[in-house]
Amino acid sequence: MSIVSRAPLFMGTAEGGLQKRWIWILAGIAGGVAFIMIAVGWYWTYQCFYPDMYDVTEAALNETGLSNPKELRTGTRTTAVLIHNMEYLLTKPGGYLANDVTPPSVFLDNMPSWEYGVVVASRDLATALRNHFSRAQSQSAEDPDLGVGEPYYYFETTSWILPPTEMEYQKGIEAFRRYLGRLQEQRGPFYPRADNLSQYIDILSKRLGAYAQLLTAAAGSHHEEPAVAVPEESGASVPLEEVSWFEVDNHLYEARGYCWALLHIMRAIQRDFDTIIRLKEADEEVKQIIRELESIQDPVLSPVVLNGNGLGVFANYSLTIATYVSHATSALIDLRALLKI
Repeated sequence: MSIVSRAPLFMGTAEGGLQKRWIWILAGIAGGVAFIMIAVGWYWTYQCFYPDMYDVTEAALNETGLSNPKELRTGTRTTAVLIHNMEYLLTKPGGYLANDVTPPSVFLDNMPSWEYGVVVASRDLATALRNHFSRAQSQSAEDPDLGVGEPYYYFETTSWILPPTEMEYQKGIEAFRRYLGRLQEQRGPFYPRADNLSQYIDILSKRLGAYAQLLTAAAGSHHEEPAVAVPEESGASVPLEEVSWFEVDNHLYEARGYCWALLHIMRAIQRDFDTIIRLKEADEEVKQIIRELESIQDPVLSPVVLNGNGLGVFANYSLTIATYVSHATSALIDLRALLKI
């Protein structure tokens, strides 16, 4: 009687142990996959937290195949930066992530926001290069390669198929690369004039002003009353809409991406427009813009965007970046004023 009663109990215990073993195996596999996903996601978003700066002259030398910086033609640095910034989005760890629909990319938002900032800065420069820097006067014919390349940079940022965004951006890069080759051979137009640069600087000041407003709103989103923007040139203050807590980090990393690209653009402009900048005595304004943009690239030590209160324990990341952006905007306005004299 005792043997018969013990057999089912033993078999039940064995089956229960086997089930528990499979549960632990599956849990271990799931945990391992989750760990790999987190590690890969962190590696792919590393650039957001610790941006890597590069030498614009070295980028121009690599694009032209030259070894002597003195052989670079005027405009090659600016064009090379336009190519390098967009190409970096396609070749960095993980590649271009904004249009990915599979894990872990689909769970990442900081890097796609950073990428979008770089794209916006590249679009602004591509338009300026096509409409201003490459034209001797208002009625000059546009450069054919610039006319082809610019629209590709305006392609949808999140298209993953038919065609993928990367393919369209690559076509734009190739068109600008053809222009760069002709520019270095003195067959491509580039006119570093004060009026051309002034028109581009006007676009930059408005773009940075918009980012300053977004960041200021994000910094004050925890208050009961919405933050108020810094008065514009007209003298009127513009009330800011409160930013959702879920969008605070997106705005910050988009601004960082834009300023990362603009930092290298301004370094290139400092060299390509050196004569006109010195003639207008605008050296200090350009240096200040570069300093403020460099400060924005300081490492972000927290995995989440912290926006503390006043002199509290936690820093206010949005307000810090907004301060640097506002200073850069003011320097851009001063630079534009000097260029118009």
